[in-house]
Amino acid sequence: MPLDRESAWALLTEWTEKEHLLKHALAVEAAMRAYARRFGEDEELWGITGLIHDMDYERHPTMEEHPFVGVRALEEAGYPEEVRQAVLGHAPYTGVPRESRMAQALFAVDELTGFIVAVALVRPSKSILDVKVSSVTKKFKDRSFAAPVNREDIQQGAADLGLEVAEHVGVVLEAMKGIAAELGLEGQTGD
Repeated sequence: MPLDRESAWALLTEWTEKEHLLKHALAVEAAMRAYARRFGEDEELWGITGLIHDMDYERHPTMEEHPFVGVRALEEAGYPEEVRQAVLGHAPYTGVPRESRMAQALFAVDELTGFIVAVALVRPSKSILDVKVSSVTKKFKDRSFAAPVNREDIQQGAADLGLEVAEHVGVVLEAMKGIAAELGLEGQTGD
């Protein structure tokens, strides 16, 4: 099956309606594309993998079902094994090892995108364009900020990619800034 973004978006929106989940998918897609460029990999493949990684989450949010249900649907739709393995590997509880660089990148960016959104939303401007790497790393150390975000997963993800957390934050933050409008994080305009 030839992979194309339009088909992947159609599949995602067939399964997902909630705006915040669609924005998460866009953020992960942007970060995956950035890492594909950085590592000289297939940007379309990596981007699509990021876009559809949580396609089943809205309907099947439990650890017993997500991402297993989605991966079965991806298989039926003809998505390649490397995409399905990366989607399975992004959830540590599946026990699926992240053997490919794409799978490692997906795991690395998933939690971090949400954390960066949280940092942007506490800024007075509510703009990701005002967020600096240092702002993210400072909030990262504050365990009470965005407490549900698994910081160990973010640290492990960066390490798996051979990066320090700050460098990893920089890659993902810049990717997300590139789609600030799509994420609804351009900020508020003054009255």
